[in-house]
Amino acid sequence: MNGDPGPVADYRPLILDEDAPHDAPILLQLRKSPQVRIVDLRDVLHSELDKVRSRPALDEPDPDRWIYYPWRRTLVGLPGERTYRAIRLDRNRNKLTRAEQERLAGLTIGVVGQSVGHAVAYTLAMEGACGLLRLADFDDIELSNLNRVPGGIFDIGVNKSIVTARRIAELDPYLPVEVRTAGIDEDSVDEFLTGLSIVIEECDSLDIKFAVREGARRHRIPLLMDTSDRGLLDVERYDLEPGRPPFHGLLGTTEGADLRGLSTRDKAPHVMRILDPKELSARMAASLVEIDESVTTWPQLGSDVQLGAAIVAAAVRRLGLGQKLSSGRTRIDLERGLDELAEPEPVGELVCEPEAVAGTPAPAGTALLSVLECAQRAPSGGNTQPWSLRIDGPDLRIDLARTRSSALDIGYRGSAVAIGAALHNARAAAAVYGMLGEHELLESETTALTAVLRLGTDTDPLLARDYQAALARETNRRLGTGAPLTDGVLSGLATAAATEGATLHSITDRGDLATAAELLGESDRIRYLTPRLHQEMFAELRWPGDDSRTGIDVCGMELAADEYAKLEIGRRADVMDRLREWSGGTALGEHTADRVLSSSAVVAVTFTPQKEASGPGLTDYARAGAGMQRVWLEAQRRGLAVQPVSPVFLYARHPDELIAISTDFADTLASLQGRFLDLLGVPGHEIMALVLRLSYAAPASVRSRRLPVPGAGNRS
Repeated sequence: MNGDPGPVADYRPLILDEDAPHDAPILLQLRKSPQVRIVDLRDVLHSELDKVRSRPALDEPDPDRWIYYPWRRTLVGLPGERTYRAIRLDRNRNKLTRAEQERLAGLTIGVVGQSVGHAVAYTLAMEGACGLLRLADFDDIELSNLNRVPGGIFDIGVNKSIVTARRIAELDPYLPVEVRTAGIDEDSVDEFLTGLSIVIEECDSLDIKFAVREGARRHRIPLLMDTSDRGLLDVERYDLEPGRPPFHGLLGTTEGADLRGLSTRDKAPHVMRILDPKELSARMAASLVEIDESVTTWPQLGSDVQLGAAIVAAAVRRLGLGQKLSSGRTRIDLERGLDELAEPEPVGELVCEPEAVAGTPAPAGTALLSVLECAQRAPSGGNTQPWSLRIDGPDLRIDLARTRSSALDIGYRGSAVAIGAALHNARAAAAVYGMLGEHELLESETTALTAVLRLGTDTDPLLARDYQAALARETNRRLGTGAPLTDGVLSGLATAAATEGATLHSITDRGDLATAAELLGESDRIRYLTPRLHQEMFAELRWPGDDSRTGIDVCGMELAADEYAKLEIGRRADVMDRLREWSGGTALGEHTADRVLSSSAVVAVTFTPQKEASGPGLTDYARAGAGMQRVWLEAQRRGLAVQPVSPVFLYARHPDELIAISTDFADTLASLQGRFLDLLGVPGHEIMALVLRLSYAAPASVRSRRLPVPGAGNRS
């Protein structure tokens, strides 16, 4: 064997550029020939290119080409190489990213043996998992090969490696393929292996199997072999273990030289030690007994061969992408898998029991318990209820509970907003029951923040008006109608905010709402893609059957069936890891974006700190929380659905706080924050309590529940 690649025209097409002087005469001659069929696919494939999303940028021209297939006497017009592959491999994404595809295109892969090897080589070419294929087989196609080699009767008598190369050329004319029609032997194996990244050994001869492995050890090339019985794959990492014995050491000290001159019968025990008779399928083992009796040679099924090609291709991807693939043996046994058929677990459907959300809970039994329960009904991020309520002599004290904080609750600012809302609720209830007294906000190292309401004997009609509204308050995540706000709504909300010294900033223009939807959707995307934020977000959700006294009931998300399916995917951290790697996940913000787009307004409740020089303290955020609660209750009185849509950067005041939220997305968050504040017209010296979307919508399906207060039982 001399390694002669054979006549290239037997298996390689001519790639012709009609603008190249040396190609133009050849094209002219081909076009004039009545024996040459011409097929021009350029227009149809460029139209297909228009459908490709995120098309790769071409840094230099990629002109169309004409491809001539001598064995078919056909001239085909195609896009240039990079354009052609961008179209052909587009459906690989994102099982393979473009970067991974480019990395695999750097592989040079040799395939020895073109029965199983044909399927392997073609699968690798189909996936674009290599940049050059080198094929070897001395044998010609026979009719009995066509039970597993995807050729046809016109291939009978043609060298197997040429049949493979032709089929690959008709799939991708730009992929370089080399053939060795004389196969390989001990003298030519080094020439075949030179320059390879991976060698795949699929030949029948035990001598050649040894020669390829000994050569792979010398060249330090990983070797793969599929044996098409029970999905057997062997991986021998000679690149990492150059001293590794062939066949995992199953043949002991036997070397290739020991097999020279042995008859097939004498080699049989060695073959059996490699295959392990105990692990053969019953049909394969029984067939081996019948060789030269009722069958000519060992059997192979086309389906087993195709499975083997898939297994080898998966192993090549791992090797090419630097992923884990150790030396060893494994089986991917379809028959065993089919024996283990079982009924699938039903996919869970979100079943939400409707519940009444209107009306007022019955009195708790005493005026004091009613005050406590009303305070407990205040809103909080993720319904964490970051407070503890207690009666201390004549005082109702609301202490900040640091253990119920989160990454978004920077410096406990969000918790302070919730404390301010709870204080407002307590004052409203106390006003109804004639128990209203003075209140104050105290910062300390012990509790961070405490709101104190001194129970007295006063009342306040304006505060008392909020009591029933506070008990009925709900978060409503339903899609709105998009109808404009009725006259006087914004001014009424601004007045409610001003009662607590807060300010209302609002947008109602459809274009501004679309911009807000974009910014808030991107904020949600970052929340999904940042591991800690993702974990905390789904820790807040309560699924049917969960204890829902804290957190957000999934039924309250008001999800359509497709949105629930997306949420099930969104809760998977491994999926988010992939999307983060790909800089993807735009659709993760669609739930919020769609709801903002359906709104009538988006408003931000802000507050100007009393001591601007020293920066805002938790008492400022608590006062802002009281203003927010006034706005929320007034909005519901005016028939509006209210939903917080606060971005992840809501409580960040400095760049280092954005980094603390999400190191990977800190710069993006800074940009989003600046654009969002500009959109709402919030000046830098003001702090934000909450961002709310206001809409006209049907009532919420469920209301968030609450933890019990001392002596009040467990009531929603």
